[in-house]
Amino acid sequence: MPNIEVFDPAMCCPTGVCGPKIDPSLARFASDLEALKRAGATVTRYNLSQQPAAFVENQTVASALAAEAKCLPLVLVDGKIVAKQAYPTREALASLVGVALEG
Repeated sequence: MPNIEVFDPAMCCPTGVCGPKIDPSLARFASDLEALKRAGATVTRYNLSQQPAAFVENQTVASALAAEAKCLPLVLVDGKIVAKQAYPTREALASLVGVALEG
């Protein structure tokens, strides 16, 4: 199964679904990642404000940030960037990792 890494911009909590104004796309994406985990994928999520070293230590992410400071969020599948500046839809995620996700 694929290894998925998500590099989120600085947020108040790991999922970004806290505070007075919740972004529904973040809640949807968190749900989609859970579905990928249930399907057998390995999912790791990094938050710039809580785990900045992960952004520096990953050469692919560090290079992307150096080239384009506003590239976050980044989604990597098996070490390759498959999405940037936006969270992919459930259908796009399923296609990118080659698994069927139930609605």
